Amino acid sequence: MKYKLGLIITLFFAVLSSQAQVLNPVTWTAETQKISETEYQLVFKAEIEEKWHLYSQDMPEGGALPTEFIYDSLSRVDKYNLVGKTQESKYITAYDKVFEMDLNYFDKSASFKQKVEIIDPELKSIEVEVSFQACDDVRCIYQNKILNFDLTSATQITEDVDDYVEDPKETVIKEDITPVKVEDESKGLLSIFFTAFFLGFLVLLTPCVFPMIPMTVSFFTKQSKTRAAGIKNALLYGFFIIVIYTLLGTAISALFGSNAMYEFSTGVTFNAIMFIALIVFAFSFMGAFEIMLPNSWVNKVDSGANRGGIAGIFFMALALAVVSFSCTFPIAGTALLDAATKGGIAPIISMLGFSSAIALPFGLFAFFPSWLNSLPKSGGWLNTVKVVLGFLELAFAFKFLSMIDLVLEWHFLEREVFIAIWIAIFGTLGLYLLGKIRLPHDSPLEHLSVGRLCMAMLTFAFTFYMIPGLWGAPLKLISGFPPPMSSHSESPYGVGFMKKQFSTTGEFFTKDLPEDAHFGPNDLIAFKDYDKGMAYAKKVNKPVMLDFTGLTCVNCRKMEEQVWVEDQVYGLLDNDIVLISLYVDDRTKLPKEEQYESELTGNKIRTYGQKWLEFQQTRYNTNAQPLYIIQDLEGKDISAPVGYTPEVDEYYDWLKKGIENFKK
Repeated sequence: MKYKLGLIITLFFAVLSSQAQVLNPVTWTAETQKISETEYQLVFKAEIEEKWHLYSQDMPEGGALPTEFIYDSLSRVDKYNLVGKTQESKYITAYDKVFEMDLNYFDKSASFKQKVEIIDPELKSIEVEVSFQACDDVRCIYQNKILNFDLTSATQITEDVDDYVEDPKETVIKEDITPVKVEDESKGLLSIFFTAFFLGFLVLLTPCVFPMIPMTVSFFTKQSKTRAAGIKNALLYGFFIIVIYTLLGTAISALFGSNAMYEFSTGVTFNAIMFIALIVFAFSFMGAFEIMLPNSWVNKVDSGANRGGIAGIFFMALALAVVSFSCTFPIAGTALLDAATKGGIAPIISMLGFSSAIALPFGLFAFFPSWLNSLPKSGGWLNTVKVVLGFLELAFAFKFLSMIDLVLEWHFLEREVFIAIWIAIFGTLGLYLLGKIRLPHDSPLEHLSVGRLCMAMLTFAFTFYMIPGLWGAPLKLISGFPPPMSSHSESPYGVGFMKKQFSTTGEFFTKDLPEDAHFGPNDLIAFKDYDKGMAYAKKVNKPVMLDFTGLTCVNCRKMEEQVWVEDQVYGLLDNDIVLISLYVDDRTKLPKEEQYESELTGNKIRTYGQKWLEFQQTRYNTNAQPLYIIQDLEGKDISAPVGYTPEVDEYYDWLKKGIENFKK
């Protein structure tokens, strides 16, 4: 609670500070370099304030707006030509807290350059407009800057592109990132390690691996001349297990860069392969068939194990990996590919954690051989563990199928269908654990153990927890697995939900869409044009709420999805005000006759987004979104502006007070 309160206070003061002045976290300078009599280099340099990020020209869909350089085609006709694309310095690829995804951004400084060929020998300067977005942890700003490049005072250079990249997708991760990001990265790697360690522990409990523990340890302790030699050989055996799996992680890390693997993992081909593979392995775990490597491979590894010495121990460890392939590969492969999408050394760390869990028992039991007596005997419970893992593999398979559906926009695996499939899978698993269902390799179940009964109860509890998701419950425990409710749901507001189109008497009515309006967030009637929205407000005699927002504004979406949907807030927005949403990053061109020179910067205002951003800056001296203001019919503010306000009651009180001020 204290943490939550502290976060709210921090966000509150962050919003207040953003309203106190126009934010200008990025400072641009222009430098002109002369290559030859007809060729010049235009160099754009950006200095970025601490804790702020400027974004690359290459951005994934749904992320921040890319930095864009606008070379007015009309002004450069018969004057100069662009040679190639605008290049940029190396950027950082990392998780962005604001957009909650991996983004390409610059920290502290950035530089871009564009080569041009001069056609008109009388040309003295070139003017370029830079359109960009910058964000810190809670705010984003959108700006346009005009940079002037003086050709008469250009610095003579020889062409050099070592510090730039032509294709942003080939950009590598910078090493000189801030201490905070290093700490975040280390936490991420620790999470990968322990997740893989847990998966390796699960593999130990499968019939492919568990029986090998006492057999292998006994072999080393009894066949060695001394106890010390037996311990050394067992430890060496465990070490080679770690080496074999870690080398696999190293190979994946070397073959796939972070960006390439990330793009591959989000593509249809990868997800289709993973879906089919997990289905096949799930059925194998359940006993439908056995997956084995070719016997020739196994025989070659076994022959190597007979050599003796260190080489023989290595081939024994390799034999374990080969023989247990059918149990280890589905789990190790899933962990490895998930780590590979994060890039860097993540695959190495993943396999290090996975193999450490498998190797650990061989070392421990070699030191304490008496512990072997306390191990449970092999039996039907091992197959039960394998079947349970099969059910989990089957559930995860549909996550990959869901990714295909999202990418191709098929809409056949909607949120409700996905949840229904998971309810069926885990419900069946619960029945299996209770002994109501038997699969091919199961032993007769005479009675339920306490552990198995507890697992069955937990499984049924999880199954029952998911059922309300069919009616629109958020299901936070599995957030990120089902498709998003907003875009991939048969009923975005829940099964059987009637959109909030009710009169104050409770009678249902159909919303009529006013002229020039559209259905905005949560099907609220909204206007995108200030003048048209104000005209409608006068017609219906209601106050206006200005909503300065952005298409890529994450906190704006959080307000709409978490605050605006609450009944008390929704009722006021739907019935008592006229909503005017002004998107400051809308790049739709203004009609030619409506374009004008900016009062603030002198730049040409060409888009609707630039128009609303300047309106926000000149009127409220801030350029951070979201920003909300309530106005009367004359356009006068009757409430203090507020920004991101995640507390529902606080936002409701602000909204209600503004409406009351209008009625006075």
